[in-house]
Amino acid sequence: MAAEISSVEGGVVTLRVSGRLTQRELAAAQGETARIIATSGKVRILVLAQDFAGWEKGGSWSDFSFQVAHDDDIGRMAIVGDEQWRDLTLLFTSQGLRPFPIEYFAPGRLAEARAWLAAS
Repeated sequence: MAAEISSVEGGVVTLRVSGRLTQRELAAAQGETARIIATSGKVRILVLAQDFAGWEKGGSWSDFSFQVAHDDDIGRMAIVGDEQWRDLTLLFTSQGLRPFPIEYFAPGRLAEARAWLAAS
């Protein structure tokens, strides 16, 4: 599986992404995140992109229903992944257009990403 929630601790939802991400896998992870928000309230999201190979061609990538319904329920998003994916990932996640900050961190900066998520 290319996208799965691996933990929910201290209000941080950790999503692991690897391989080629499909829209179906992303929608499933978003659905699970929506259920977590419904029971726990506002969350912060940590995306760990290890061995990420990009996005599946095709699919319905124009579905923004999760963002419309839950952007106000997200405090911050930190993405940890290879530098080659920085610009495309920040574009994909609509950095600067969403009501919460999104930052990208290189793989060796996981501790910094966690500290940034914990900051208010």
